[in-house]
Amino acid sequence: MKKFITCLAVAFAAFGCSKEGVFFWEKPDSSGEELSHDMIVLGEQLQDPYSVVNMSKALQSVVPAGAGRTTIDPTDYYVRFLPKDEEQMNSLLSAGLELIDHPLDYRILKDGDWYHDPSVPEGQITWQYAVVPVGFEFPKGIRYERLDECFIAEHNPSTKSDGIDWDAVEMEAYRLTGNMDLYTKAGSETESARPSGRIAIMDPGFDEEPVGVKGVKVCCNAFVKFSTCYTDEEGYYKMSRTFNTAVRYRLVFQNVKGFSQGMNLILIPASTSGLGKHEQSGLNVLIDSGSERKLLTRCAVNNAGYDYMEAVAEFPESLPAPPKDFRIWNLQIWNGELPLMMHHGVLIETYEPLVQALGNFTPIVKLLPPDVVLGVKGAETYSDIYAHAMHAFAHGGHFSLAGKEWWAHYAQFALKSLVSSASHDNYGSRDDDDYPYCEIAENYAFYLQSALYRRHYKESSALFGTGYWFAPQLLMFLDERGLGIDKLPPLFTSDVVDMEVLQAKMLSYYPSFKGVINEAFTRYGN
Repeated sequence: MKKFITCLAVAFAAFGCSKEGVFFWEKPDSSGEELSHDMIVLGEQLQDPYSVVNMSKALQSVVPAGAGRTTIDPTDYYVRFLPKDEEQMNSLLSAGLELIDHPLDYRILKDGDWYHDPSVPEGQITWQYAVVPVGFEFPKGIRYERLDECFIAEHNPSTKSDGIDWDAVEMEAYRLTGNMDLYTKAGSETESARPSGRIAIMDPGFDEEPVGVKGVKVCCNAFVKFSTCYTDEEGYYKMSRTFNTAVRYRLVFQNVKGFSQGMNLILIPASTSGLGKHEQSGLNVLIDSGSERKLLTRCAVNNAGYDYMEAVAEFPESLPAPPKDFRIWNLQIWNGELPLMMHHGVLIETYEPLVQALGNFTPIVKLLPPDVVLGVKGAETYSDIYAHAMHAFAHGGHFSLAGKEWWAHYAQFALKSLVSSASHDNYGSRDDDDYPYCEIAENYAFYLQSALYRRHYKESSALFGTGYWFAPQLLMFLDERGLGIDKLPPLFTSDVVDMEVLQAKMLSYYPSFKGVINEAFTRYGN
């Protein structure tokens, strides 16, 4: 307890603010809304202060008749799309749209991570709301509806020099539409500000001070007015747009390094953690082992992925990166991983084992397939989750070397093993067909998990996966004797289909290590 209190004290000092200045997910936000990871609960529909109609009325109220500009043209459209599959969803995302799964002009009674329109059948992608510029070219074949014309002053260059106080116009639009409670709800400050702050997490095994949640996307909006950015490696963020009113904050687990997390029993490309409505000046978030479980998991997986990609940058010629748009699903009900790589084209022979393994999640897997399903049941601390996630990213990198055809053997083996194993793991045994693929894949992933975990936690000597029928300590043995991350990973290409081939390849590539290689395989081989 004393150590925990000390860590918190250091954390608050590092944030440079009082305890009241740090957001705790478990508490209601400053507007009094309830927070959850469940479906968003909507209240009544509101008048959008940024609609052309309402901004025009506000302009006429603020600017005296005959004193200049009294009419405005739309800068944006408020629209919603109904993509029918992943291809159409990706088409919208590649167009640079910020997609939100709930309408932006409704009062939110209970904030959450997701929303599914009741008019859309379960198992289908729900309506996706967005704000697009007037000149936006709508993708062909994707259903959409234009809900309103909007005027956002910052999107019209002429507003910078027309002499009109557009902040005053915006406030008047909130007043005329009956939304002044939303304008001032988060606090008395209504001055223009660029939201900024820090998203941080406690990693006691690494440092007593908070560490940043690295490269995660932060999203702010007030009705149809949006701004997004990514945190830096210390967790700091600052929006590019100013707001005059309280804004709604969300963490979107789509990392700047090119991977995402997604699993909410709905069809989304990246999980979202709603943080509620807060002052426009910014929001600090501090997460620790006592924080809400899903938020802790997402942040720890995020940081593991960021660190893995930093290691790839350090060893660009040897350590492979996962494929672009690598997708991880987190499951709290199971401990293990399924590195199916379906999102990147690995075909499963039959879905029967998948249905048995994932049950109600199977339709979602088929429509928006994951690369790795990561089970974190029993991983209680940040470092536990971090270790599990590092294993998943190692699988992603190995896939980049081995390819789809090789990986299909391992994915099918893993699925069948998960269903048939009494211990519900995906590692099977030497008695199963295609076991050499599992032996190669898991030796590789457990080795990198151990090596990269030790690089992060300098005092750790952790060695993962030694209790199974394969022996990842073989590769760690070589690592400790000079065949490390700069030499081992490039060997694991599609031609390496069993341990004998691996040994021969090692001897061919590194003949000066012949004695060490043969000793390792004698100790830990078959």
